[in-house]
Formats: sequence, C-alpha cells, structure tokens
Amino acid sequence: MGKKVSRRQFLTYTLGSTAGFLASGMLFPMVRFAVDPVLKKGGSAKYVDVNLPISQITQEPKAVQFVIHRKDGWYEPENGESLTAWVMKDESGNVRALSPVCKHLGCTVNWNSNPQYKNQFFCPCHFGRYEKDGTNVPGTPPTKPLDKYKTKIANGRLLIGPVES
Repeated sequence: MGKKVSRRQFLTYTLGSTAGFLASGMLFPMVRFAVDPVLKKGGSAKYVDVNLPISQITQEPKAVQFVIHRKDGWYEPENGESLTAWVMKDESGNVRALSPVCKHLGCTVNWNSNPQYKNQFFCPCHFGRYEKDGTNVPGTPPTKPLDKYKTKIANGRLLIGPVES
C-alpha cells in the first residue's frame, strides 16, 4: 500500500492548488496584454493617394488632408479617419510629409501662423515651435521633432504612408 496523506498535507495541497488557480486567473490577463501585440499579425503598411500631383508640391509647406481606414480597438469609423499632413519639398527636392501633431501635448501646429516666428511651425497651446524640417526649436516646450510620414510617388502623385519609426 502507498503512503497515506495526513490531514495537514491534504489541507496544504488543497490550499496551494486553490491559490495557484486564483493567481493564474489574475496573471493571465496581464500576460495576454503583454504577449498579444507580439503575436498579432502585422498589418501591411498601406499608402494613401492624397490626390496631389507632385507638380503642385513646393518648398512652402502645404496642409493636405487624407483619409485612412484602421481599427482602433473595437472602433472602426465607417468613412475612415481624416488626417492631415504638412507636405513640402526639401532643399534637395525630396518630398517630406510631417504630422501636424505637436509632440508636447498633442495640439495642432500651423505653418507661419505667428508673425513673431516667421518660417516656423507654431503650436498655439504652449508656444511650441518647430523648424521647417520638423525639428523642435531648443528652449520651447516640445522635446521631440514632429513625426514624419513615409512618402511614395506613383503616377506623378503623392502617396502618404504610416509614420516613420
């Protein structure tokens, strides 16, 4: 015959098993939260035609609106999400598209909107300033440059993709 289990051992095993079961129930959502982004299929980076011929892009920043379709959690707008980009050519003729979202607190920056700061992007919320290339002016609230969108040219038209990482 096998070894008998004492009452104390039985109680220890029962309480240990119950505690382990409850702990796993609490830890599972945390582990899933951490692992889900890694296991999720990567969406292909889609480029959007912004209906702007390359011939109309100059060195002066121009606000361009475009619509993307993406799911944010459980919410997916039926008509897509409207975004804006500041589009321009740099000194070497390359097309650049910058996000208008200030890196300080998420307000919208505008080009040449403050007469005090000519040829700069200006954030009216906390007086943040950016140079034409999107870099932040030292000594102003933003600590990072504006996000840059990936760009492509197809059939003489500008396509804007996701934010560069």
